Formats: sequence, structure tokens, C-alpha cells
Amino acid sequence: MTRVVSIGECMVEMAPGEVDATFERSFAGDTFNTAWYLAQLAPGWQVDFLTSVGSDSISDEFVDFAAKAGVGTQHIARHPKLGMGLYQIELTDGERSFHYWRDTSAARTLAQDEAVLIKALQGADIVFFSGITLAILTEEEREVLFDAISEAQADGALVVFDPNIRPHLWDDPEDMRAAIMEAALSSEIILPSFDEEAAQFGDADPKATVARYLSAGATSVVVKNGGGAVQYSCGGEVGAHSPDPVAQLVDTTAAGDGFNAGFLASLIAGNTPADAVAAACRVSAKVIQSRGALVGGVG
Repeated sequence: MTRVVSIGECMVEMAPGEVDATFERSFAGDTFNTAWYLAQLAPGWQVDFLTSVGSDSISDEFVDFAAKAGVGTQHIARHPKLGMGLYQIELTDGERSFHYWRDTSAARTLAQDEAVLIKALQGADIVFFSGITLAILTEEEREVLFDAISEAQADGALVVFDPNIRPHLWDDPEDMRAAIMEAALSSEIILPSFDEEAAQFGDADPKATVARYLSAGATSVVVKNGGGAVQYSCGGEVGAHSPDPVAQLVDTTAAGDGFNAGFLASLIAGNTPADAVAAACRVSAKVIQSRGALVGGVG
């Protein structure tokens, strides 16, 4: 059985409802979304989520929600004083923007104990984390996380990183870029988004993004590009894939998270990189044609 440990923050999501000025409450967060989609796409895998939430009823509801979705909850810590962050989605012609309330998020404490992290990652075949995982931690806690991931990697885990760059979460853009590239140094598979990479690193095109991360030591880089062509270099196979246009763009929330799950599920199942990228695009296309981050029926 393939075991995945996805590390990061999950929040309470308030997404626009079908009726104007109404919202539907759920739970979402980039690395949790990928875990949730992996549980659909690879039901034979053990997909665990590593985070910290509160000890309140909403946190109880989240843990039950994750378990019912097939996501392992044994590495979700329960903080006695902090709780879950909250975000609200605002949609304009299918493109989303967010409003966040996360200062008291318990997930910010997930890397305070290296021994706990190391134990949780023992036996993992895949370790997945993101730039948001890094952004919610202090500099010292990021180093704790990197050390634990490196130990898992030494034990044979495949490390997968989505830079998922959110500048508003960082106090200093130079610190942000340094942390992103430090994470890349210990990651075999990197799954960036071109618009974010171009804005923060000045990449001229997706090929430049691929080249930069390969030079950092990655063996595989797959550059998401909205509705444009996905550029990839995976285990020496280089190519580009143009996704089919969708019938109706409803909500782009979690498009990249679903893509990540589709790619990993297909690649680890033994498919070629080209087929894995195509499968990832199909998952993403289904995600963006429904409201909210978590969309059923993508498998």
C-alpha cells in the first residue's frame, strides 16, 4: 500500500452558494485538498493529513469530515487553545479571490516538535507539502520541518512540493523566495504554477520555471499554467500538454490541488508522465466546473 503524508493547514471555507448573498460552509486548504482528492483517485492508498486543529466542535467536525472522506486523521494534533482559520471565497466570472482570518490557526504550531513530525513521517512513501505550509511557520519551525522531511527522504520517501506562492502570507519577499528554493532543494517532484513563478522569480516562460527547479535538484517539474499548456520534465521525459477547454468555468478554487492529486495518482500507478499530466488536467477541469474547493466524482 502506498502511504502519503500531506502536511499543512486546513481552514473553514465559506464559499458562495447558489443563491446570491448566501454561503456554504465546508473545509479546505491546499494540502488537505490534494489529500482529499488523492483519497478519491487512489482508494487503495493510505493518505494521511498532518496538521493541528483546535479542541472545539468545529475542529471535531473537520476531523470527522476528513475521516469520512478516507483521509487518515491520526496525525492531526488537537490544540487546547487555538482553533481553525477561516476564509471566504469571492468569485468574479469564475476567478476567485479570498478573505482570510487565520491569525489564531492551530496549524501554525504543526512543526513545533520535531520528534512528532519524524514519527508521523516514518514509513511514508510520499511526503507532500506546499509554500503555504512554509508560510504559516516561523523560520525556526521551517527548519524543523525541513529536517524531518530530509530524514523521511533518507528512509526512501518521495518528496513532492507545490510552491503555491502567496506573498501576503510572508513579511519579506526575499525570505519567501529563499524558503521556496530551500524547499525545492530537498524535493524530487515540484508542481509550481507559472503565473506565481513569473511574478516572484521573473521566469520568462514555463520552460524557464522547469529549468530553474531542475537546477535546484528536482528530478521532475510540472508547471501548471491555467488554461495554457502544461510544461513538464519528468524523469528525463520532456513535453507539453494543452488541456481541453471546459464547457463552463464556475470556480477555479483548488484547481491546482486537484491537478496535483491527479498527477501523483496517475504517475505512481505506473503511467507515463505524459499520461499523468493529461489525467491531472482532466481532474482540474472537473474541479473548476463546480463551486468550492472539494468536488466529488473526479475519479
